[in-house]
Amino acid sequence: MLVLKVSGLNVFYGNIHALHDISFEVNEGEIVTLIGANGAGKTSTLHTVSGIIQPKSGQISFMGKPITGVAANKIVEMGLCQVPEGRRIFANMSVMENLEMGAYTRKDKGNLKGDYEVVFTRFPRLKERIRQLAGTLSGGEQQMLAMGRALMSKPKLLLLDEPSMGLAPLFVKEIFSIIQDINKAGTTVLLVEQNANMALSIANRAYVLETGHIALSGDAKKLAASEEVRKAYLGG
Repeated sequence: MLVLKVSGLNVFYGNIHALHDISFEVNEGEIVTLIGANGAGKTSTLHTVSGIIQPKSGQISFMGKPITGVAANKIVEMGLCQVPEGRRIFANMSVMENLEMGAYTRKDKGNLKGDYEVVFTRFPRLKERIRQLAGTLSGGEQQMLAMGRALMSKPKLLLLDEPSMGLAPLFVKEIFSIIQDINKAGTTVLLVEQNANMALSIANRAYVLETGHIALSGDAKKLAASEEVRKAYLGG
């Protein structure tokens, strides 16, 4: 089943044409990654899909329903949630309060207890720090909290924007392992990531963005083996 379909997306910041006729798809159960250099348009693409930015033209459909122009909070209620670049946790609130905010749009409040336990099973460090102020967590723990908060909205599609940014290598490996676990448990993932090697190693398919265009797309493993991609994005 097609979870996300993006067709002919054009986005402007004033007179700057940031995204040029971007089109891509995400199927149910996949991990799809968008890779590319800084300024290629990866974050702009996610922000447009999640309703933070409105496109000049183009169409976005989620679970078969058009969401172009729909308010960001309504898109979350439909089951599409983004973990933003830089985590954006609520620093002056506790770990538990951050998770409660993730469940804010949920109508089935009676089912929350089990979902908190799922998050704590996936992120044991969060349970250990449940009453701690989120701003005092390490960078890796804050990333875990941002992901746990998003999972509390019960997303059908999880958008992850640079989850490894600023993290120690050990935490990067752990975060990517958790992304795979989340996917195996039934959540479809659209991943934007500067660490192209790691992103391609866990993704099913990939799209390569260059200055607001999709330059390449295909099977993630084949792209990782491509000489063109290796030279441009994989350091070899």
